[in-house]
Amino acid sequence: MLYRQLGRTALKVSPLCLGTLNLGVRTTRDEAFALMDEALEQGINFFDTANQYGWQVHKGLTEEIIGEWFAQGGGRRERVVLGTKVCNPMSDLPNDQGLSARHIIASCEDSLRRLRTDWIDVYQLHNIDPTASWDEVWQAMETLVHQGKIRYVGSSNFAGWHLADAQAAAARRNFLGLVSEQCCYNLATRYVEMEVVPAARAHGIGVLAWSPLHGGLLSGALRKLDEGTAVKTAQGRAQVALRTMRDTVEQYEKLCESISADPSQVALAWLLSRPGLTAAVIGPRTTGHLASALETLDMTLPEDILAPLDELFPPIGNGQPAPATWLA
Repeated sequence: MLYRQLGRTALKVSPLCLGTLNLGVRTTRDEAFALMDEALEQGINFFDTANQYGWQVHKGLTEEIIGEWFAQGGGRRERVVLGTKVCNPMSDLPNDQGLSARHIIASCEDSLRRLRTDWIDVYQLHNIDPTASWDEVWQAMETLVHQGKIRYVGSSNFAGWHLADAQAAAARRNFLGLVSEQCCYNLATRYVEMEVVPAARAHGIGVLAWSPLHGGLLSGALRKLDEGTAVKTAQGRAQVALRTMRDTVEQYEKLCESISADPSQVALAWLLSRPGLTAAVIGPRTTGHLASALETLDMTLPEDILAPLDELFPPIGNGQPAPATWLA
């Protein structure tokens, strides 16, 4: 495993990050434990979760499962770079959501309890909260850092100007600020290349891509639907995208077939090669899915494949640089 630095920090993380959205929902506890053991054994040291995950059963369930796994010992906690998130509602109470100092600190305590750990490596702001000032957010995060409960702060689903604002406010306080931004990024959703990725690179913020297969759209969706084997592909983001992208996806699957490559592996290999990307957050349900993702670490897509991919899934602005770089 060739580890990458997380943004401008000295922290080393695997280019594949184990996303845990499925744990306890689409997997049993035993299956989740086996999946995490296998990921760690294969060198994946970066795990991502959120306080809200498991909401289909109850919010906090996924963190509880990870905590039970850590409690088995064997150096599990020490070997994992753990990220979780705060912001989304945990109940109907008005102060049990958002990025107030009260909610950030209380949610951290709750996550630590569920995760059965003393610290969180990357505490991520799950979404922007327009009612919370950056001084309030950074005051809360500074408190948690000084208490030894978190090591770094990350963001998720931010715009490029949010990243710039956050870093400017942190700099005024002599605080490290954001070290990562987790955004929806894949062949079918490339808008972050215009502003978010350039802003992240300029500020030394690592980019983490969630939904690298766009909810299964890029995993051979049409073939799976025809075979009746679609699970995630038959719902959510993939189904919405197929309404307007069916022809493109069909051509994509034919392109992958022409080089005898699995569509999910091509999509993941493409993403891992993108400038500024630190890690792709994968969400395997089985160890077989995990093994397939790991194979992409040895894949290099040739130019005669990259060019057609850009034609099928053109970058925003046809690949022109972000506006601020025009002056250069």
